[in-house]
Amino acid sequence: MGREWEPEELKEKKMTLENAPAGRWERTKTRYQEMFNYFSEPVTTELLPPRAPPHPQAPPKQYTLLISLDDLLVTSTWDRQHGWRTAKQPGVDYFLAYISQFYELVVFTTQHSYTALPILDQLDRYNFYIEHRLFREHTRSINGEAVKDLSYLNRDLSKVILLDTNPAHVVTHPENAVIIPKWKGDPKDNGLVAVIPFLESIAIYKPPDVRPILSAYYGKDVPTEYAKLEAEGKRKHIENWMQNKGSRSNSFGSFFSVSSRSTQNAPPTYLEQKRKEAQQQYLDEQAQIAKNKDYLESLLKHEQAVIAAQAPSNIWEAIEAVRGNPKAVDEELLERLGKGGVEGVPPLPPPPPGMVVNPLVVPGQGQDGKKA
Repeated sequence: MGREWEPEELKEKKMTLENAPAGRWERTKTRYQEMFNYFSEPVTTELLPPRAPPHPQAPPKQYTLLISLDDLLVTSTWDRQHGWRTAKQPGVDYFLAYISQFYELVVFTTQHSYTALPILDQLDRYNFYIEHRLFREHTRSINGEAVKDLSYLNRDLSKVILLDTNPAHVVTHPENAVIIPKWKGDPKDNGLVAVIPFLESIAIYKPPDVRPILSAYYGKDVPTEYAKLEAEGKRKHIENWMQNKGSRSNSFGSFFSVSSRSTQNAPPTYLEQKRKEAQQQYLDEQAQIAKNKDYLESLLKHEQAVIAAQAPSNIWEAIEAVRGNPKAVDEELLERLGKGGVEGVPPLPPPPPGMVVNPLVVPGQGQDGKKA
């Protein structure tokens, strides 16, 4: 374990010969410690890939929003008739669809991937809203507690918000956290939707660093405290409008303390205008999804068939996949899928007018179907 550093090893550890431990004992100690880190550190040093270039027809998303899963988006409920079931918090579908306009949305759960993935597939059926998914294997273990250490995130932490229900999950970066009460299955609870105005205001006003703002709200009832702040801003907005645009004459109305211009006619604030635009965009998007549901279901069925075709079919293939030797892709099957030649999978219909999708690319071929 005290051997000299190899180039690939230095690259993986993001070290150079100049700053790496130089002595034999120091190298041995470093490698020995890493054996234990395997069980306490995330599976990778960069949890998220580099941000993709923004879509040319959509405004860039400057901020990343990490959302917990348990007791926030869903919870487990039990009754005599059905036993244990997973319930969605009221408004969760609206929350994901609406807030994804503003943020790079990442679900970060302390569940293992094999239990969380089926739930996430139901929450975001067409993979429209949740851009990345992080699981327990991406957390750190500190004193036996799963911790979401944002230093591994591969994002500018001045633009990162972590929405959670457990303060123990955010001990390394409380300045990036918004903690809201756990949802316990109450169908009348609107705690998730109530936090939307706070989150959208940050994305609309674009502060250079979210951490001072989040720190000011830490430990407080965020929806309530923010609602007070927005109400005060609205009051000042109307007051300024009345002073600048209201009637200054001694009219009949002003004599009896009745303004000739009702506050109802005050123009919307910048926040209200942007919020209205975002809500309209949400409605338009939902209408498009409903209109093209059959096509989206066909795409989903094809995707599931492709995944099944590449999944390990026995324990030995699964072991090889873990070792980094995945099952060879059945190119003939994928080609038949693209042409609708597999039983139980209908031919892929052409995209509806105005909808742009990536064509099915058969491995080893270009998008024109010719050999690459």
